[in-house]
Amino acid sequence: MPPLIWEHRPDGLRAPALIAAFQGWNDAGDAASAALSYLGATLGAQRFAQIDPEDFFDFQATRPKVRIEDGGLREIDWPSVEVFEVRVPRAPRDLVLVQGVEPSMRWRSFSRIVVDLAEALGCQLAVTMGALLADVPHSRPVHVTGLSSDDALVANMGLDRSGYEGPTGIVGVLHAAFDQAGLPAASLWAGVPHYVAAAPNPKAALALVRKLEALVGVSIDAGELEGHAADYERQVSAAVASDPDVQAFVERLEEAAAEEQAEQPEQDVPSGDVIARDFQRFLRQRGPER
Repeated sequence: MPPLIWEHRPDGLRAPALIAAFQGWNDAGDAASAALSYLGATLGAQRFAQIDPEDFFDFQATRPKVRIEDGGLREIDWPSVEVFEVRVPRAPRDLVLVQGVEPSMRWRSFSRIVVDLAEALGCQLAVTMGALLADVPHSRPVHVTGLSSDDALVANMGLDRSGYEGPTGIVGVLHAAFDQAGLPAASLWAGVPHYVAAAPNPKAALALVRKLEALVGVSIDAGELEGHAADYERQVSAAVASDPDVQAFVERLEEAAAEEQAEQPEQDVPSGDVIARDFQRFLRQRGPER
């Protein structure tokens, strides 16, 4: 059996962008995987392929789960990587979503499969999302860093070039594979407060969704995620306020964030024309109310 299992082959995708996120090392606070799951659920993603886990997962490290079906039949849910199509008729492009658990082994072969998939579907852009633990306060806006090694993306989308050296995950290996294949690729990273690392972070997921919107030109109704983000911030603030030591630590982080922001040059405020253009794009994608 080939590693890539096609359930059907989507035809007629328009200038598609491949977007990928993986649970595990690259996914602090489940922010990246939650952002991609929300995107798929909101835009009506349909699965069309999956990657067989047999060659890429250590099942002692990422164990399958047993569930009981109706009638008492036992089923095994294996760790998987699934591929979805998202058609957004009023947006400039459609999307291909790759999501699942970070594979345990054979990353070069796995990356080759993803690159071959992107080429077979005519993808014009690849975007990965990740989240990392950082010394940032939960009460501040989430900073999302956009990175790319593609000159056009850096110049036109306001992305930075990555200067990171050190251990990497499947996201880093994928980007090297995209670069070698000549496919423009960008990486979005959200900073997650390390003192609430164990809790899912919808605020960071929301920040990734908003950054992704601008990058791929697809508008997303994030109202539900905005509500979850507000609840998250209130609950964490209440927990922090109950512990004087933690509260003092968070206040130091807030002061450091304020000082860092003051030292940065002022960013250009979007013009009225830019805001109007983005809003019109959102209205066109939504279409007439019914």
